[in-house]
Amino acid sequence: MTTTPSVPTALHPLRAEGTRGRTPAPLARLWRGRPDDPRWARPALLGLLLATAALYLWNLSASGYANSFYSAAVQAGSRSWQALFFGSLDAGNAITVDKPPAALWPMALSVRLFGLNSWAILVPQVLMGVATVGVLHAAVRRRFSPAAGLIAGAVLALTPVAALMFRFNNPDALLALLMTVTVYCVLRALEHGRTKWLVWAGVAVGFAFLTKTLQAFLILPPLAVLYAVCAPVRPRKRLGQLALSAGAMVVAGGWWVAIVELWPASSRPYIGGSQNNSFLELTFGYNGLGRINGEETGSVGGGGGPGGGGGGGQWGETGIGRMFNSEIGGQISWLLPAALVLLVAGLVLTRKARRTDTARAAFVAWGSSLLMTAAVFSFMAGIFHQYYTVALAPYIAALVGMGATVLWEERAKWWACGVLGAAVVGTSLWAYVLLGRTPDHLPWLRWTVLIAGLVAAVALLFAGRAGRHLALTAAGLGLAASVAGPVAYTLSTVDSAHTGSIVTAGPASAGRMGGPGGGGPGGGRPGGGQQGAPQGGLPGGGGAGNGNGNGNGTGPGKGPGSGTTPGQGGRGGGMRGGMGGLLDGAQVSAKAKKLLETDAGDYTWAAAAIGSQNAASYQLATGDPVMAIGGFNGSDPAPTLAQFKRYVADGEIHYFIAGGMGGMGGAGGSSEITSWVESTFEKVTVGSATFYDLTAPEK
Repeated sequence: MTTTPSVPTALHPLRAEGTRGRTPAPLARLWRGRPDDPRWARPALLGLLLATAALYLWNLSASGYANSFYSAAVQAGSRSWQALFFGSLDAGNAITVDKPPAALWPMALSVRLFGLNSWAILVPQVLMGVATVGVLHAAVRRRFSPAAGLIAGAVLALTPVAALMFRFNNPDALLALLMTVTVYCVLRALEHGRTKWLVWAGVAVGFAFLTKTLQAFLILPPLAVLYAVCAPVRPRKRLGQLALSAGAMVVAGGWWVAIVELWPASSRPYIGGSQNNSFLELTFGYNGLGRINGEETGSVGGGGGPGGGGGGGQWGETGIGRMFNSEIGGQISWLLPAALVLLVAGLVLTRKARRTDTARAAFVAWGSSLLMTAAVFSFMAGIFHQYYTVALAPYIAALVGMGATVLWEERAKWWACGVLGAAVVGTSLWAYVLLGRTPDHLPWLRWTVLIAGLVAAVALLFAGRAGRHLALTAAGLGLAASVAGPVAYTLSTVDSAHTGSIVTAGPASAGRMGGPGGGGPGGGRPGGGQQGAPQGGLPGGGGAGNGNGNGNGTGPGKGPGSGTTPGQGGRGGGMRGGMGGLLDGAQVSAKAKKLLETDAGDYTWAAAAIGSQNAASYQLATGDPVMAIGGFNGSDPAPTLAQFKRYVADGEIHYFIAGGMGGMGGAGGSSEITSWVESTFEKVTVGSATFYDLTAPEK
């Protein structure tokens, strides 16, 4: 197999796998890597993976239970296998989270093994981050050079939003890993037209669907078209392989859905986020088309201007510049301009290659995944949070690694040096702008990055005619200038605690929303950090934040129903008063904890509270099930007033916790329950928190 003369020297065909002659011992092969790799390649990869793990583990426990919404579901899953399977918020199985449960399963199993603590909840995400770096390196390295794989892996690890989400317990960490695995498997299938790799890609997408529903399908259209056009097998076989892959996807993602839909509703938890107790409704409504058009039934309203034409709204401004604006830019866009430039350069370099060329396929696969996902994120009018952009990080990193090394191999051509220099200049200028948005954070860095980038760009123009050492110095300076900004934001991220429903990477003002954009895992408004410090010294979030969504501020606020202990702050502490309880849980005092724990074993639920965050705080504090009335937003019609009265009559709930959302845009069940409880049962005050004893009717 040969390539056409126009294909650059860096894009030779794949080398044959394996070794000739005697196969080295497994440990030796692990250390040495491929026979034709330079001696530094495998140690450098292992060093990258270890460094990523160390970076992401640093200061990990400072985030405590991170997002209590998911931590409560993890705690429930560690106590009840039924709660684990369905993704219930409590071990009593009243209602589920508003996502499918795949991301909860690793955390719940970890808690079963190691007990309920911050590390048991968050380390699985760290391992997912390390695995994503490893898979990305493998995908890029197979077709390009060891340096390309290392650059791609390092860029991913040092992306601020990646450092945030691979240390947090939202579903996005597992989703990013599975999307990277999907592209890897498609590229493997394109090498020799092997069916098994395309089937594995379908399996990865299926499990990604069980992680975050329809977001898993964003990259399917371009990848399917790519394989249909470029696979090195007959057209009829390509279509059959794609059909098998689709079948694998349906099986991998549909088995759980089928069980849930066929299971009698009376004996399973209510599907949180839906209005009709249907996972299919949740998938295609609240978590599906509603995210696109902004009409999420049971949520709090839509986003940008009509048709996504750039107007402002609850979830931030929509339009083509969304990934670069003041809310999103510092999270993900540092190397986005360079990735787009290098994508074009890679496609130009491979324009005359044969149809089945795997180098061009790699640029198309990563580039189309980036463009498709970014386009949907830019124009979706529904719920959108800054941390969603972690899905873009592997695509950007792959394009940077591939494009930079391919152009470097072609540096003898003046235009290749010019493109490299332009990419470095553009990245440095954009970093200068982004760093200017946080002027109090390392104010010297923006000028250093700009000057270093300009010097490196000029030097790169002569890289093809300079000596090897000078050329490598110019390349190293350009790389350092390009990643200095994201590195600074990443270090700020790992050195900070992050709690609540909305979190952002970087220093305090890096993710400031331009209006009330943001929201909880399934809805809500911006601001993010919640109250509710877990027991045992784990920090809570919330407080009087500044709307940035991080959990490392210094606000002293108390949550609704708090005792006497102030929260430990929470950059982006959210909106108090009427909004308390949507993004902010409760600070649970020792007296309130003792009250709920008394005779808790005699009841299915120690208490019931409006909204998931409020309920989660008490559940994590006591370890006993707490019913979340109305789900995340307090607007799900579960339970109804009649159902709640039946639970009370049967002696299944001990206390009702006053406060919380009281229902937002839902059927009003939570408000009706609150009114009935307040008029029927005896009030118990513990500090500033109010409870109603459902076993003691008011005299």
